[in-house]
Amino acid sequence: MVGLHRSPYHGFSVEFSEHRPYMQGDSLKSVDWKAYAKTEKYYIKQYEEETNLVSHIILDVSRSMDFAYGNNIKKLEYGSILAASLMYLMIRQQDAAGLALYSDKVETFMAPKSSRIYLTELLKALASVKPSSKTRTANCLNYLAEKVKRRGLVIIISDFFDDVNSILTALKHFRYKKNEVVVFQVLDPMEMSFAFGRDAAFKDMETQEEMITQPFQIQKAYQKAMSEYIERIKEECLNSGIEYNLLDTSVPFDKALFSYFRKRAMLH
Repeated sequence: MVGLHRSPYHGFSVEFSEHRPYMQGDSLKSVDWKAYAKTEKYYIKQYEEETNLVSHIILDVSRSMDFAYGNNIKKLEYGSILAASLMYLMIRQQDAAGLALYSDKVETFMAPKSSRIYLTELLKALASVKPSSKTRTANCLNYLAEKVKRRGLVIIISDFFDDVNSILTALKHFRYKKNEVVVFQVLDPMEMSFAFGRDAAFKDMETQEEMITQPFQIQKAYQKAMSEYIERIKEECLNSGIEYNLLDTSVPFDKALFSYFRKRAMLH
């Protein structure tokens, strides 16, 4: 994957991952002779330590991620497609990919592996994702920062609708542990523009509280507050050596992903 090999991490795990065909130049010591006896073909045993990069994909699956306005794709679906694409590309190039799903707690944690068979398990976990509970982003990220033992690439996908100071502290926790950190803030364009018209009824997706108001009266103040919120996260990330990306769900996914890879290739 373009740009994701800025910092190869060669670890010390010797867990067997999968076989691959023998290629000219491979050491005969690595040949699986038992496999040869069965198939009369040469195969190399590949281990996790041979991967260039260890990656953790962390996806927010709280109820706020279930939002979509009009014909836009839901934030959770957009984030899930992003996660699936990244894991596919990583494992395809023999990197190790893992997955964590969280809401108010860490619901799923799958340690990184580079096996293509394991990719099927990762994609099944993503396919079964349903939005659940409230958000406790900071608590979950701090927990995961301690759980991730082998340093590598940590990619976090969320709308980051939580206390900003706590979130930023949690993001820096991963950096303290010497990980490379990439943040994707996924938002519906309506969450940024607040262009709902004159009268609208709002329902909190996590608390279920309802309120009827006239959005146009507070639209400018809302836009200012949201812009400052996004800029705060972006600025703090950049100052901490964390790569920040804002994703608008109205932008076709393939264009957003291509734009990201192009940007990353230029940076690295």
